[in-house]
Amino acid sequence: MSLLRDMRYPTPHELALAARAMADEHPARVRLRQVGESRGGRPLWVLSVAGRGAGEVLVVAGAHANEPVGGATVLELARRVSGGPGDGTGWHFLLCADPDGAELHRTPRPCSLLDYHRHFYRPPGPEQPEWAPSLLPPDRLPPETVALTGLIDELRPVLQVSLHATDLGGSWVQLTRDLPGLAEPFGKSAAELRIPVETGASDAAGWASPGPGIFVMPDAGVMGSHSEDTRLSTWCHRATTTAIVEVPMWASDLVDDPAPHPDPRGALRGLAGRLAGEAARVAELREGVGAADPDAAALLRAVDWTLRLIPQVTAGWTGPGTPAGATTAALSSVDAFGRRLSLRAAAMLLRVVRAQGHPAEAALDRLVTGWCEEFSARFRARPVPVATQVEHQSRTVLAARRCVQTGQA
Repeated sequence: MSLLRDMRYPTPHELALAARAMADEHPARVRLRQVGESRGGRPLWVLSVAGRGAGEVLVVAGAHANEPVGGATVLELARRVSGGPGDGTGWHFLLCADPDGAELHRTPRPCSLLDYHRHFYRPPGPEQPEWAPSLLPPDRLPPETVALTGLIDELRPVLQVSLHATDLGGSWVQLTRDLPGLAEPFGKSAAELRIPVETGASDAAGWASPGPGIFVMPDAGVMGSHSEDTRLSTWCHRATTTAIVEVPMWASDLVDDPAPHPDPRGALRGLAGRLAGEAARVAELREGVGAADPDAAALLRAVDWTLRLIPQVTAGWTGPGTPAGATTAALSSVDAFGRRLSLRAAAMLLRVVRAQGHPAEAALDRLVTGWCEEFSARFRARPVPVATQVEHQSRTVLAARRCVQTGQA
């Protein structure tokens, strides 16, 4: 695939063109259909490969605008399952769950963390298709969420997979219920491809872990770094078995270090103080910046939502429930999570002030540039080629499907 060889992430338009070509090539088995529209009127496309009654699998790409690898992965998976006899499974690929967000996050070929953040966009939680049900009443859900839940209602999949990516770190899988046997092929793939396994992912802090990098969602009450109730997300719609597969754009071996951290509580206090200070600097520069157009309004909503989230995060790091014991991997994951929050807010604000010629541009540019350099240096970041990201996600999706089949046997 030329997009992979060229180290590019496909745009929603390119995904639709490639999917249409695949449907034309295999008209008896492959179908492309529109299942809804985004708030901005962009089509939501599903590419389906017919099975023979062995159950349906739904794979969702592009739920987070800043995590574009999923689109390339669904194309690769569709090629693999449409090119052979298969096992009877029906496969359905939502090419991009948030095409409006993808239009604002424009990094098809990021060469560095700074390059990635120059055009960064991640919508606030209520505007994210998967998270909206955990934050909004049913009558206010965005059309992207309505289309996704409608697809789940229609297909009743035996497995849903949501493809995600972290900017810097390792790979891990979150599950709504355990899939025995997944840890072995997941770990083998990561090792072969030189992708570190994130053994203490902050997104799944406190979750059961049946194997390195595999985390099983609790029934209630433990949400990791999420401020929302994960059980209300589309991952759990109709009690679907869902796997959320994360892969890094830049890898760091620090997130795979099992050594006990000497002072987790002290480290968390330090990380909370740093994050609070960084957020205050961004908030100060945010004062007086207004939205001159719809893109600026979207970016500023995301900035404000992130800044409101940060005090909740720091309170969780310094509260009475903070762990007395934790691994270096777990603290590294928390460190990375905090760095990306303030960096993202600054990067999106920089996009707005740069377009307006606002006097805050120079100060924000220094912040974003410096924080990207510090982030990369602290974690000794190394790039993971797009083709490698896609291969690992594809292997993990297929392994999850095999685990579901084994459990049904």
